[in-house]
Amino acid sequence: MIVGRKPLNLSLYKLALKHASAAEDVGNGVKASNERLEFLGDAVLGTIIAEHLFLKFPYRDEGFLTETRSRIVNRESLNQIGLKLGLGKIVESELSEKGMYMHKSLFGDALEALVGAVYLDRGYAFTKEFVYTRILTHFDIEHIISTTINFKSKIIEWAQKNNHVLEFNLAGVQGNQRFKEFTVNLTLNQEQVSEGKGPTKKKAEQEAAKTACEKLKL
Repeated sequence: MIVGRKPLNLSLYKLALKHASAAEDVGNGVKASNERLEFLGDAVLGTIIAEHLFLKFPYRDEGFLTETRSRIVNRESLNQIGLKLGLGKIVESELSEKGMYMHKSLFGDALEALVGAVYLDRGYAFTKEFVYTRILTHFDIEHIISTTINFKSKIIEWAQKNNHVLEFNLAGVQGNQRFKEFTVNLTLNQEQVSEGKGPTKKKAEQEAAKTACEKLKL
């Protein structure tokens, strides 16, 4: 059993495993799928991971905690964990088997929805135990923090693969010769996605790329 205990409300778990392609019409134009539970699970999972990192690294700053959390809860990581937990065999979808496995976040989305279902069914304490034993065990946090990500390269590669137009635009420079602050806007298909600030243009671009990666869950 993935959750580790018999469900109190089985319907929550059935809904968590129902992909949007298999959504059922429940009236008034509403279709029931796991998307609402995914929204809730994303928030609950993020909170549990944030609490874990906050307690584990009492002397590290907010930037470090945010970056580490984003590397744990990114779509690719959660998708792989969802597969390891066997969600590929039980997710309900109208997609072909090939289509399901080619989908970059289907199983990760289902995993987040499952976290949402556990939270509603069993409460925060049990959900925290579930996350610790079934999700966090797949991560080597020390390895994660020992490696750095070039967020600019990452989002450029993602944009190229998905045929998006990505631009870094210098929005302004403040300060004097000794202390400058650069502001860079990142646009995706001509729409601003994020803003970054830094003592150099390069660092401002990295900050903008990092924020965009977090928003897009890359």
